[in-house]
Amino acid sequence: MLFKIVALFLVVMAVLAMFGKLRFPGQKHINSRRCPACGRFRIGKGPCACKKGDRGK
Repeated sequence: MLFKIVALFLVVMAVLAMFGKLRFPGQKHINSRRCPACGRFRIGKGPCACKKGDRGK
């Protein structure tokens, strides 16, 4: 009985891992909205705070 529970748990974890690797629609667009220098999300069309030397303060 314990073996069945462990086996079922491992199968469920494997299925979740496969779904986790899927690329969802719009993921490329979300990643392109990040600043290439610091990795933070850019809001609007202006430069990132790291480019302005402002650091968001």
